[in-house]
This record gives sequence, structure tokens and C-alpha cells, in this order.
Amino acid sequence: MAAEFADSNHVLASQQLTEFLSVVADRPDEAAAQHAAVECAVRALEADLAVLMVDGGVVAAVGLPVDQIPAHPLTEIAAGRRTVLEAGESRYAVAVAPLGSPSTGLLALGRREGTFTVEEVCLLRGMARVLELSLQALHLVEAERRQAEENTRLIDSLQRRQRLFDELSTVQRAIARREPLQRIVDMITKSAAELMDVEMAGLTLLDADDQSRTSLIASQGIPEEGVSRMQRVPVAALGAAGLAIMGNELVAVDDYANSPIAVPEVVRARLKSVMALPVHENGVVIGAMFVGSYTDLREWDKPSQEILQAFAEHVSLAITDARTLHEMNQAFHDTLTGLASRSLFVTRMETALATARTGGAAALLIDLDRFKVINDALGHLAGDRLLVAVADRLRECLRTDDTAARLGGDEFAVLLPELTGVEAAIPVARRIVTALREPFDLDGRETFVTCSVGIAYGEADAVDAQELLVRADLAMFEAKKQGKDQHAVFEPVMRESFQRHLEMEADLRRAVLRHEFQLRFQPIVRLRTGEISGLEALVRWQHPERGMIPPLDFIPLAEETGMIVPIGEWVLREACRQAASWNAQRGDEQPLSVSVNLSAVQLDRADLPDVVRSALTESGLPPHCLVIELTESLIVDHRPETLRRLQAIKALGVRLAIDDFGTGYSSLAYLRRFPVDIIKIDKSFVDDVGDVPAAAALTHGIIQLGQALQLSTVAEGIEDAGQLSELADGNCELGQGYYFAEPLTSDAMHALLFPGDVAT
Repeated sequence: MAAEFADSNHVLASQQLTEFLSVVADRPDEAAAQHAAVECAVRALEADLAVLMVDGGVVAAVGLPVDQIPAHPLTEIAAGRRTVLEAGESRYAVAVAPLGSPSTGLLALGRREGTFTVEEVCLLRGMARVLELSLQALHLVEAERRQAEENTRLIDSLQRRQRLFDELSTVQRAIARREPLQRIVDMITKSAAELMDVEMAGLTLLDADDQSRTSLIASQGIPEEGVSRMQRVPVAALGAAGLAIMGNELVAVDDYANSPIAVPEVVRARLKSVMALPVHENGVVIGAMFVGSYTDLREWDKPSQEILQAFAEHVSLAITDARTLHEMNQAFHDTLTGLASRSLFVTRMETALATARTGGAAALLIDLDRFKVINDALGHLAGDRLLVAVADRLRECLRTDDTAARLGGDEFAVLLPELTGVEAAIPVARRIVTALREPFDLDGRETFVTCSVGIAYGEADAVDAQELLVRADLAMFEAKKQGKDQHAVFEPVMRESFQRHLEMEADLRRAVLRHEFQLRFQPIVRLRTGEISGLEALVRWQHPERGMIPPLDFIPLAEETGMIVPIGEWVLREACRQAASWNAQRGDEQPLSVSVNLSAVQLDRADLPDVVRSALTESGLPPHCLVIELTESLIVDHRPETLRRLQAIKALGVRLAIDDFGTGYSSLAYLRRFPVDIIKIDKSFVDDVGDVPAAAALTHGIIQLGQALQLSTVAEGIEDAGQLSELADGNCELGQGYYFAEPLTSDAMHALLFPGDVAT
């Protein structure tokens, strides 16, 4: 029932908005349109008072005479410094919507009893936007009327202006009637060709999904094959229209065949002259309107330019109006999930904080933890279905009066009104976290996603909606930092924590420029003989003030910010260089391998195989001496591009290892699909191998799995002789850990490899 009621309100609002535009647009001049606007608004929203202010003065009113309405208090209300208007002998609860170009001001409604609902405020804002467009159109028509009157010197020009005025009036009526946009732009294009006495006219708009290309959407005098060729054309290849778009200026070519911008194909079509003008939406270039002559050379004089300008502006008006109506239709709900939109959510937050009878309201900000992985792996359609399913589960966790919204992407929000404290919001957050842990069925595929929830509570009149959202966002950031899949309640100290995070990010960016990173090398040993067969390169950050920063404190931040790409490339090149140098000094001894960890961010880059090839070439390290280590979870969540890049790296002769093996949560089928050479047994299995029989059995099972698949096995984190003995007896080939050596500096590693020698 609630959904049906919301839909009926939505339909009613759209009808009222259409009626408002028809009433206002039907007026002959600006003053009449202003009076019609307040009369229609006060009637549509059943208010007691309607006021229109323009440029600081009251220009129209219903309910009180204009001279009895105080302008300054209305300005104070619009600025949020006052909520009630005292005028005449009454007090009014007021709703205000700002008014922009061509004149600044506001449209306000007042009620002696009761306040305005969220939906009514949204409708009032839509009316204000429609009024702006109508006044803008009247300004254009009035400008053409004045221009027509000024050109009485030439009868031909006067008739031309009158015809232009008539054509623009027809277009304006079509916009007011909300005729289909395609019909309106076809009408404009045809009128431009007829009025300017040219054989060809067209309108081309930038593609929504690729702003570097443009498509013809309306034309007059262009053959069908020409229309087909003008779909998804690069802007730079569009000739005069392309220049008009790129330069945001009029382009007039009198002799096209001899112009430096001439397109050979168009010259062969015998185009003589062409003129193009950019089309805008809210001040941004979105396309171009153009006209051309095939029969005669044309001098595009000022009157011709002004006519094309007038038609181009009406195209802009029609497109802006259509977009505004579309946005009004979407103002209440997110089109994908059916949840509240961001604007409706913020408006309801404002209302909840202003009208709470006791206590205040809580905001929950919810961000999905693994959405990008799922979206990339399964595709955007599957990602959209997941978002819809998440929205359904959110609804099930809430009360009737609560509001769930999708703010954008994979970010959701929940408003809990009429709470006495933050404690009442915590159970809701827990329900949401628990609900999203359950698997989702996406086309028969069981998919897991978790969420991080930030909770913020504000008392009535003590905090505004934007500040409450900021607090919830800080709490959500804290929940992610603490490991995700949980909730966190806002505390003032979180601002300081976030500030430190920003400072750490700034330091990290400077560290990349200042080369503050160092490598440590941990030996990888053959368990049977104790011989060092390879090294793992581990990065460390030597901060000039904070000292040595552990990888766990900066690697996640480096991945989040993208800084892991330059850091990882330096690690790869330096590790290859150092290993090649040591191998050269070892002479005829078995060469050492060097293992380098790779992050998911690096693996997303298409140039990764080229970077690996370059590092090997520059260092002279044989490809088989380089081992690229990948986490098991990264491989489990792979995309097709991931496999192709790994195969390209494998084709170089480089070996691949799975790090932290055994910690994944999917099947081991990927071992057959991926070109893996080595599995590294996670330290959690090695810790209990000498003391817990079950741990030993599981570890031996992993070793046997590796042998069956002809993979080398490396045990990580060996710390005592008992672990070494158990692993060696179980036929584990290689191992590393503090039992052999901690991660060493280059000099210390050199001393271990070449006792008595001095590092150079």
C-alpha cells in the first residue's frame, strides 16, 4: 500500500508540474507569467500564501498584497536562519525554492496551519525550475520581438523577423504541451531550413556514453545514407559542427570547398556553404546545430547568425526542459532499486531533524565491501541485480517509518527518525550486516558480499542533515579500516583518525617521489639440505619522521590510492637488479630466484606484462629466476583479463606462485585453469604442524596436492626445529621463516650469501 500511495503521489506531482508549465507558458509576457506562477502554485499545493521574489524584490503574490510582504524575512528563511514568516496579521510556515537564471530570486509558499511535506517541497522546487525555463523562453521571444521592431527599416528583414517570432512561438507552445522531444527538434530543424532558405539543416548531439563522438538526431535535406554515416562520428572528424562543439563558438564558412576544414566526402557532395553553432544544456556544450547550402555560396551575415542562434537556444531549452521533467520523475526514487533517491533522503533527514518530538534521528551509511570485484567478474548486469537484491534485504530490516536510500553506486543509506539515542540504531545496523552476509543467488551462482555500516546520531535542531551524513561517513570509514563486515558508531576522535589517514596518504605520495622505500630479503631454503635457493623481496617504508612503517600500515592505503603501482614497479625492478647482481657473483653456482608480491591493483593494469618484460631486460635476470606471488583470494576473484595477463607473464618464462595458500573460500578448480608453478602454505597451517595432529595432517595434504599437480611447495613462517622436521619429513620442498632468517637488508643478505665478502 505504501508503494501504491507513493506512486499515486508521483503521478499527481507530474500532472501538477505539467499543468503549472502550461499555465505559465501561456502568458504573453514576463509579468503575466509571474502572476500566473504564484496563482497556480498556491492552488496546486493548497497554500494560504504564495510569493515570488526576483532580484531582491517581491514581484507577485497571492494571499496578501505585494506591499505587505516583507522581503528580508523571506531571504532569511531561504538562508535557513528563520522558519516562520510574520506578514499582515498572520504567521506562516514557509517552504522556499530558489530561482535562478535569467533572474535570481525565490518562490515561496506559506500556510497558517500545518507544514509542508517532503513531496510538496520537491514539487515546489520543480515548479521553480519550470518557471525559470518559462521566463527564459519569454526573454528569448521578447528579444526577438524587440529585434523585429528595431528592423523596420527593411521590410524584408521585418517579415523575416516576424516569421522567426511565429516559428519560435510555435516551438514554445510545443515545449509547453510537453510534446515528444524528437518531434520538437524535428520541428526546429525543419523551421531553420525553411526560414534561412537552405537545402540542409541538422542537429547532432554528443553520445551519452562517449563524449568524444556525436550522432545526428534530427535533419532536413540529408539523404538516408548520409544520416547513417553521421552516427557515432568522432567530434574531430565532423568538420564545421565538430569545430563548433570543440571551440564552443559559431563557425561560419562561406566557401566550403576552399576552406581548410573541408571534409573531402562533403566537398564531393557539393556543399557550398555551411554554418554551425553549439547547443548547450545548463551552460555545457552537448552538440551543435548546423545549416548548409548546396546551390549557392552564402554570406552568413549577422541576421542569419542570429536566426540560427535563436533556433539553437530553443533546442537547448527543449532538451533542458525534457531533462528537468525526467529528473522530476526520478526525484523521489532510485530507478534501479526503487529506494529513495539522494535528494529525497536528504530532504527527509532535514524534516526528521526539524520535527522530532523527542530525541532526534540516526543516519546509517552502508557501503558494500566486495561489490567492485563482483561487478568486474560477473558483469554490470549481474552487479545491478545484486544491488536490487541488497535493496530488498535493507527494506526487510527496517520499520515502516524508516527510509532506505541508494546514494549512488554501491552506497546505501538508512534514516531512523524519532530515536532517543544512538543505542536504538545499533540493532538495526547489526541486522543489516547479518542480512547481507547471507549468499545471493545471481543466475544460479551463489555470490557473497558483505557491508560496512557507519552510524551517526543527531538530536533535533542540534545538527543538520549534511553534518549527520559526514559523521556517518566517517564511522563507515572506521568500520572498513577495522576489517569491514561490521558497524561502527561515530565518535569525535574519528575526525582525527581520518585526518591522520589523509596525512598518511599525503606522506605516501611524497615517499614515492622521494624514494623513501627500501627492500628486505628473506631467504627461501631447501628443507632437506638447508641450501638457500631463492629470496622473497619485501618492501619497507623508512619515514623521515616516523621511522620504519610496517607494510600492513601502508600497503592497503597504497592499494586504495593507486600508489601501489609505482611502488610495486620499483620493487620489481630493484628486486630483479639485486638478484641478477648476486647471481653474477655466485658464478657457476645454482642461480637464486627472487619472489615479488603482486597486488590486485597492479594486476588490473593492461601494461603489466610489458613492465615485467622491461624489468627482466634491464636487469639481465633470466625469466625463470623471477617468481610472481599472487594471493589466493586474488585468483579466486579473477576476471578473464586476469587470466590473459598471467598467461602473458608466464609466456615470458616467469614462474607464478600462490601466496597464503589454504586461506581462500572457493574450490581449488582454479589450480587447473591458472598457470601456477608454486604454492606457498600459509603460516597459520605451519604454526601448529608440530603440536596438533590435525594441523599436520592438513598441511601434509596440501603438500601431497602440490606433488600430484607437479607444483613446488613452500612452507611460510617456520620458526622452530620441530616445524622444520615435520615439514621435511612430509616432503615439503622449500621453506622460509625466522628459523632461517628474518627479512634482511641488502647488505645483511649479501653477508649471508657471501660470508667474509664486503657488499659493493
